[in-house]
Amino acid sequence: MKLSRGPKLIATPCARQDAKFLAHFFYIGPIILYVLEISMAQPVSVLVDGDNISGKHAGEIFSVAAQYGEPTLARVYTDAQRPSDWHSAIGYRMLHAGTGKNAADILLALDALELALSKNMRCFVIASSDGDFTHLATRLREHGARVIGIGELKAPSSFRACCSDFVEIGTPLPECLVPKPPTPATALDQKIRLMIGTHSKKGMRIVELSSEMHRHHGVRISTYPERSWRAYLSARPILYELDPRGPEAMVRFRPEGFAHVA
Repeated sequence: MKLSRGPKLIATPCARQDAKFLAHFFYIGPIILYVLEISMAQPVSVLVDGDNISGKHAGEIFSVAAQYGEPTLARVYTDAQRPSDWHSAIGYRMLHAGTGKNAADILLALDALELALSKNMRCFVIASSDGDFTHLATRLREHGARVIGIGELKAPSSFRACCSDFVEIGTPLPECLVPKPPTPATALDQKIRLMIGTHSKKGMRIVELSSEMHRHHGVRISTYPERSWRAYLSARPILYELDPRGPEAMVRFRPEGFAHVA
């Protein structure tokens, strides 16, 4: 018996090109899928202890969370019946935890574990300065999740150490680095400057300034908030330079100071 054969395939140039494409795709396809997978931002759950962190940090918390992926869930746990900055925070869902002790902490911890075990969430932002979340951070990491702690300077080292990363927020700048706005020169300061300038180029004794300002302008420094000439002049170091205390203490005006505030 003669076996029949199927139709003969002709390797046309187009077919050969398609075959090369398929072979190339099956070779690099898994690589493409892997690159696409890692390039997609991972979902991040943002869980905030609203009884411990102020709502004024809402924007900063979101900014930190966005560095680790896509904040797909943002919840604030607090007593929703109390006035709070979190009521006006955009992008957060407020969950009423009640008024009991540690009520917000317990509800936050329960939700975090549920998200990790039931929803397979793998990245958490826990915003609190409360050391009670040390156990939660440890347990989440045991289940393979990444935990980013966000808190203030008061956050204990135990909580910081148990997080994958910890970001400190709300830390004030050292006082020496916070520039104080200069006190503007008032009409009284212009009169003081003229009085000192006409008296002597080297300055004027403070006791003489007091009497001359009263005699020529009727100024009684006791009616001002500073209550004394030394206190008034000392509060304006950009305008005046003072000698140490004593009956002969002199005051001089700073021309550059008056030019700066003019």
